[in-house]
Amino acid sequence: MSDTVEIHPPQGYRERPAQLAGAVLWTRDPAADLITPVLPDGSMDLLWIDGRLFIAGPDTRAYHPAAGPSSRIAGIRFYPGTAPALLDVPAHELRDRRVELADVWTRADAHRASALITAAPTPAQGLESIAQWRASSSGPADPILCHVVRELRSGAQVSAVAEALELAPRRLHRMSLSAFGYSPKTLARILRMQRALALARAGTPFADTAARTGYSDQAHLSREIRALAGMSLTQLLHT
Repeated sequence: MSDTVEIHPPQGYRERPAQLAGAVLWTRDPAADLITPVLPDGSMDLLWIDGRLFIAGPDTRAYHPAAGPSSRIAGIRFYPGTAPALLDVPAHELRDRRVELADVWTRADAHRASALITAAPTPAQGLESIAQWRASSSGPADPILCHVVRELRSGAQVSAVAEALELAPRRLHRMSLSAFGYSPKTLARILRMQRALALARAGTPFADTAARTGYSDQAHLSREIRALAGMSLTQLLHT
């Protein structure tokens, strides 16, 4: 039996590149299917849910949205490692958490964020305005962090990345906790899973997917997918 699976985006979900480099704006309709879990991807999101603003911290496991089917949701997903500077919170403090923006920011900043949402034509555009406002004061993304993501995403070993950047392993670990919410090894696992999912979603047989993304075999791929996503690869692609 072939293990090639064709899937489509979750019902009612749409996304597009944001004006902020590397960020993605997305929306989910009230009637959207809630079966599909949110998988770890190394990113953090700023969310608008029924008029309230939240920060979604970096996930280490699949997250199943608790919002009801009538909830209206928009989000901006930031490039891995860039959100902590924009949102003024270390990533590890929000690991596997969703918190209200007002609990993280000062009252004045939270009020300005709400005002930008109110003034925008849509919540998604309001989120983009918030991101641009914060980016104007936080400066450009740290090139070291961008290099770490780029190299790990390509399949490089953590030790090789640290050596290329002339960083002691402990320093890279501390930087990763603050920027990504977890160790560079965990980030590498998550980014490798995302590479594997992209191949599988494109129709690449599972054994070939495993080989092309650095897993020892298909069984290794299956174990990692279940550990990070909470379900088998076949189940995941059919949700």
